[in-house]
Amino acid sequence: MDSRSHTPVTAALRLCLHALLTGLLALVAVRAVGEGAPHTGAVVALTLVTAGGYGAGALAGTPVRALAGTPGPAGTGGRTGAGARVASVRQRASVRPGTKAAALWLAALCALWLALLVLSPDALWVAFPLYFLQLHLLPTRWGVPAVVVTAAAAITSFVVHRQEIAPGAFIGPLLGAAVAIATVLGYDALFRESERRRELIVELVATRAELAEAERTAGTLAERERLAREIHDTLAQGLSSIQLLLRAAERTLPGDAPAAAHVRAAREAAQANLAEARSFVRALTPPDLEHGSLAAALERLCARTTGPDLTVRFAVSGTPVELPTPYEVALLRTAQSALANTVRHARAGRAEITLSFMDTSVALDVVDDGRGFDPSGAPVAERGDGGFGLPAMRSRAATLGGTLSVESAPGQGTALAVTLPVAAPAEERAA
Repeated sequence: MDSRSHTPVTAALRLCLHALLTGLLALVAVRAVGEGAPHTGAVVALTLVTAGGYGAGALAGTPVRALAGTPGPAGTGGRTGAGARVASVRQRASVRPGTKAAALWLAALCALWLALLVLSPDALWVAFPLYFLQLHLLPTRWGVPAVVVTAAAAITSFVVHRQEIAPGAFIGPLLGAAVAIATVLGYDALFRESERRRELIVELVATRAELAEAERTAGTLAERERLAREIHDTLAQGLSSIQLLLRAAERTLPGDAPAAAHVRAAREAAQANLAEARSFVRALTPPDLEHGSLAAALERLCARTTGPDLTVRFAVSGTPVELPTPYEVALLRTAQSALANTVRHARAGRAEITLSFMDTSVALDVVDDGRGFDPSGAPVAERGDGGFGLPAMRSRAATLGGTLSVESAPGQGTALAVTLPVAAPAEERAA
């Protein structure tokens, strides 16, 4: 039997089928003996042989997993090698739907029934459980014709034995065949629908798990960026100011002043803690910035950005200098968002990112030759493209004291520029 036969409901149905066929065979034998019909001994013998053959096939159709799980002799820890080989043979020869063993067993069972049908008209009632066996063990293209042939044999037997043609002789077997076909095909359709729903549920659970993992990752990255920005803007800046003030105090004190040693120790402690805070900030940087500079991260971003007929280039202008981590994060996120908008909406053939280092500022320019838009028109959310990129980029730049400008017009491409001051980081390096 297939996997569907291992459920409690189908196991109960299988037991009912066993009981029905056994009971009908017993009825044939009892009526033959009770009525003193001719060939009574042959009828009883064929009934017993048919019951034995059916019982052997039913046992061979028992789930092989139960047979293979039978423990071996005590102390052997399970099956012996010979026992394992026997279990393997039983698995190959078991009566399961679609197997050669099932077809041969069913053919032998039908042959015995036909012989019994020749001897006793009561054997035609055994056709009903045979319908279900044929539909279950044979493919549909063979099972339905087998049921029709079985019904025809039952009708013929009734007509030959009774020497009369009655409506019941046709209605009974044909109605039973129709009920069996409708029941089995309906069950198969319900089973396939149940399997599809189960697969959909499994896929939905997997998708929900992936989505939850993606949301956790995005939340973790956002929290890392926030912590890096907060540490840089508060703790690191405060320690830097303390270090500058202590350095100034140390210069104003005489060399032999009693407080000079304490001021020097305090300045060195502030310097050490500032270095520690900056290491924390570096440890909280986005993954794209962990293995290289901002310029390298932007170059990798351009290399992996693809679109229909889109070419993305990257260039650096000026002398690169080390930027605070919040600056690098802001510029990288701005470039990512701008390129995402270019791919989704601009229909551009060329885009270029330029990172420019100047004396007191750093600028990022993203230019494309796409279809453009009207910056003074409706907000992004109202235009229906589902994004809030420009407000987020402008807010990020304003948080760091910078500006963001957008130049665009329908059909003339788009130029986005974000500029951040670097005077404060330069003063820190000079300190």
